[in-house]
Amino acid sequence: MRSIFFLLLLAACSPALQIKKELRKAEAAQQDHIGFLLYDPQSQKKIIQHNDARYFTPASNTKIFTLYASVKLLGDSLKALEYVQRNDSTIFWGLGDPCFLNPLCHNNPRVFNFLQNAKGKLIFSASNFNTTALGNGWSWDDYNYSYSTERTPLTIYGNLITVKKTEQGLRTEPKFFEEHLVSANEEREYEEVVRDVDDNQLIHYAGQKQMKQQEIPFHFSGDLLADLLTDTLKRQVEFVHIPFQKGAGIKSIPVDSIYRVMMQDSDNMMAEQLLLQCAAVVSDTLQPEIAIRYTTRNLLPTLPDKPQWVDGSGLSRFNLFTPRSIAHVWEKLYKEVPHERLFKILAVGGQTGTLKNYYKSTPPYVFGKTGTLSNNHSLSGYLLTKKGKTLIFSWMNNNFVTPTSEVRKKMETVLAQIRDHY
Repeated sequence: MRSIFFLLLLAACSPALQIKKELRKAEAAQQDHIGFLLYDPQSQKKIIQHNDARYFTPASNTKIFTLYASVKLLGDSLKALEYVQRNDSTIFWGLGDPCFLNPLCHNNPRVFNFLQNAKGKLIFSASNFNTTALGNGWSWDDYNYSYSTERTPLTIYGNLITVKKTEQGLRTEPKFFEEHLVSANEEREYEEVVRDVDDNQLIHYAGQKQMKQQEIPFHFSGDLLADLLTDTLKRQVEFVHIPFQKGAGIKSIPVDSIYRVMMQDSDNMMAEQLLLQCAAVVSDTLQPEIAIRYTTRNLLPTLPDKPQWVDGSGLSRFNLFTPRSIAHVWEKLYKEVPHERLFKILAVGGQTGTLKNYYKSTPPYVFGKTGTLSNNHSLSGYLLTKKGKTLIFSWMNNNFVTPTSEVRKKMETVLAQIRDHY
């Protein structure tokens, strides 16, 4: 009788049961929905499960799927352009490379030098670009914010206009857009610059609280890109619709430098353009659905649950994944990518990216990817325990109205318990 009582007491005090209790308490207190899975890739056993088969809005945890597709398809470097030389012209098509003259990327002049020195007329075609500028399920009124840049066949300057306040007045980078800047006869509480929805006119509103700098996505068109290239390269670039033709390729930069920006800083533009790059590898068309379809059918056929995956970044509210499917992708990355390489790509608790100010510990114990939209916050990745184990976890919170800081605080408490007891 005593032995039975002792076993029951041990079970009642087990870390798994305590953590499940904490998850239920958090769900009740936050009045939201929580999905959680803790998985041991060595024993291939699920340690803790809580709604791990339910679908949740992943936000930027979508980038984990984009990372896996990119790792499997893109090789060691991005491919910026495909070009052919015809008569006295060099005709080129962009392949979705996010790095051309992007300040977040390593400075590699290869693409710039090629375009500046290409023989004959320089002709840009966007005939291989077959998607919308903004993704399905994105908030259309976010178009003026830097995290919602448009998808393009060839990016330039990160697809952003930087407006700076100087002693001489407002200045833009690139300078090309200064002629698009006009002042409004209206003052607001906050000084800001607002772009028109369907063109690149920039309206400056004075405000009581002044700005120093603002980044605004520009509105893509083939003509605009040709004009921007003409201004940048100091040579004429024409925009002509010419059917895509396989030719010679120009490589850009090593992929891991881009993966780090996407995974650590949660850069949406990088994610969207990488998915277009993946589509270019398996087809002749820049369309995210092509890359998603190929990845789910051919690279991730054993996912526990069929995902509703619609974009590369997670900006879309239509994305739906389960915690156990996210953990499955982390397990495949863990098995297929050298650990030293993989862990350098990810955000690190207390050290880098979106985890720099959270999950602080020496040594660090959380390596992964956050995902945040209003009323939603997720975190998944690898958790290193004090006993030397590497565990995979996925924690998804949806539909809370409490401050995200309170949700994150509860997550930190529970993940620290896992670190200490496993």
